[in-house]
Amino acid sequence: MILKQLRLSRHLSQEQLAQMSGLSARTIQRIESGHKASVESLKCLAAVLEVEVSTLNEETFVIDKHALNWHTLPLWLRCWFGFGFLHMHPTRRVAKRIEAVSHVSGFLFCLLGFVSEAALAGGLIMLSTAYLFSLLSWQGDRYGIWFDAPVEGDARAA
Repeated sequence: MILKQLRLSRHLSQEQLAQMSGLSARTIQRIESGHKASVESLKCLAAVLEVEVSTLNEETFVIDKHALNWHTLPLWLRCWFGFGFLHMHPTRRVAKRIEAVSHVSGFLFCLLGFVSEAALAGGLIMLSTAYLFSLLSWQGDRYGIWFDAPVEGDARAA
């Protein structure tokens, strides 16, 4: 059952999910550990998580690395998915934050480049990082890899 992954993708604790669904935290723990859930419990959880009851009965999400669409993804994007094993899920918000911080610090270091060549080199590296994360954001939108909701004002949110 994919309840735990759905709960974690929405950044909910077991207690929060229990409170929102009207179930006990112990029931959530029991279901996540693999015990059978009643139809009523599944309906409550499906309503809170905004999924179909049948979705809750599915097994965990697994990326089929032998599927054709897996091989069509760029190598760096497949590596990014590999971070899922480390529980580091790509989120658009984090990528955009890194991009913004890299841009700001890159420009500041480039300004300091008038005084120091090392600062200029650091600024160019930070700007390169910013543009790399800009590319990551674009590719993430294109392939829909994000584990969070689209940012407001995003073209895909409309």
